Amino acid sequence: MTTKILSVGGSIIAPDKPDTEFLNNFIAMARRWLGEGNDRRLIFVSGGGAPARVYQKAYGDVLEKSGGNIQNDVADRIGIMATRLNAELLKACCADLCRDEVVCDPTADISFSGKILVASGWKPGFSTDNDAVLLAEKFDADTVVNLSNIEKVYTDDPRHNPDAKPIDEICWKDFRKIVGDAWTPGKNVPFDPVASKKAEELSLAVICASGKNIENIKNILDGKDFIGTKIAG
Repeated sequence: MTTKILSVGGSIIAPDKPDTEFLNNFIAMARRWLGEGNDRRLIFVSGGGAPARVYQKAYGDVLEKSGGNIQNDVADRIGIMATRLNAELLKACCADLCRDEVVCDPTADISFSGKILVASGWKPGFSTDNDAVLLAEKFDADTVVNLSNIEKVYTDDPRHNPDAKPIDEICWKDFRKIVGDAWTPGKNVPFDPVASKKAEELSLAVICASGKNIENIKNILDGKDFIGTKIAG
C-alpha cells in the first residue's frame, strides 16, 4: 500500500473563510489520483488558517488589556481547535473516501479503513507539521508534502528582503538554520522547527509547494517534475 501525506495549510483551506473552490478542486484531484491505482491512499493533515489566527489574536488582545500573561500552551490549544474545525470540513468533503473519524492523536491506535484519512492538531508545543511527520512514521511514508500559500522556500522572507532567493533543494542541516529550533504559536515558517528536527531524525523528505496549484500537487504525487522545494538528507 502506498501512503502519501499531504499537510494542508489552514491558509489554503480557510484563508479568511473556507475556500470552497479550492476544496472542490483539491478533492477532485485526490479522487482522480486514488482512482489510478488500487494500492493508493492519502492522509490529509489540516492546519488552522483564519479561525486559528482570529481566535488567538482575540485571546492575546484580551490578556493584553487586562494585564494578564499570554500563555503559549493556551494559544496553541486555541489553534488546535481551529485545525479540528478545518479537519472536520475536509473529512465531510471527502464523503465516502474517508470512513474514519478525524485523527486527533497521531500516536494512537488509528483505524484507516477508507482511501483517505484526515488528521488535525494534537497538543501544544508544535504545529500540525509535526503531526504529519509522526503520521508518516506510523504509516511508513517516505515523504510529507507541505502545502501552503508559498510556492517555494526562500533563503529569507521575500516580503522583507528583496534579495531573498527561492530554493529548489536543501538539506535539513541548512534548512534548520533558516527556521531555528524553537516553536511559538502561529510562527510563520515554511516547516515547523520541531517537525524539522523529527523529520531529519527519520531521514524523511519534505516537499514544500503551493496548495493552490492543483496539477502541481498531482505531479508531486505521481513522482513527476514539480515546482517547489525539497528538503532531505
